[in-house]
Amino acid sequence: RMLDAAPHAELHPLRLCTSAGEALPKELYQRFTAAYGVEILDGIGSAELFHVYISNRPGAVRPGSLGQLVPGYEARIVRPDGQEAGPGEIGALWVKGDSAALCYWQAHEQSKRTLRGDWVVSGDLFHRDADGFFYYDGRADDLLKIGGIFVSPLEVEDVLLGHPAVLEVAVVGEENETGLVRGLAFIVCKAGFSPSDALAETLITHTKVRLAHYKAPSRIEFVEALPRSDRGKILRRVLRKSA
Repeated sequence: RMLDAAPHAELHPLRLCTSAGEALPKELYQRFTAAYGVEILDGIGSAELFHVYISNRPGAVRPGSLGQLVPGYEARIVRPDGQEAGPGEIGALWVKGDSAALCYWQAHEQSKRTLRGDWVVSGDLFHRDADGFFYYDGRADDLLKIGGIFVSPLEVEDVLLGHPAVLEVAVVGEENETGLVRGLAFIVCKAGFSPSDALAETLITHTKVRLAHYKAPSRIEFVEALPRSDRGKILRRVLRKSA
């Protein structure tokens, strides 16, 4: 919302900003720093570890990533077959650190699933590059399987955010008439742009020329606002139910 303010305010008193709640798309980071000249440090923490355990550093931000391990923490990315994921491979994030919880209160089965020895097994999917930067690929139940290939909705959303008509976007899966899953993009338009079939086709084409064709949404639905939790997170389950 700040990026739509005109003219952009000067933030000279601020040395840097932090981002939390959801992974910060590369497109939004670049637009923000271009407008305000202030770095945003994106990272991730959780209630189970009571601390941020992966974060970008001042002067060493890699846009689109959540940064590198915070000292005192270890992390693994584990594939569905239980093996350690290599660079670029998507898997579940496991984190270890002295701030980890012992258990969930009165939730024995959930404790066994999530807290395994010293490791906290999150429901978050990540990949890591060769330099040790971590990239968020969504929750395990957010990942789309299109034509037998896994697709991260965040990758598609980042491309759509690069179009001048798009203010906010969330991509979920929906089944078509043959029972196959395809991408559905819920989009909030910027001021000055009106929803239309022509705009929807333009946005789909915009995605196809920047990503593999199968990753592009097959349908666009324009909405006035995206459903969010009290912490600002997009409620994708609500969108999936709507789809």
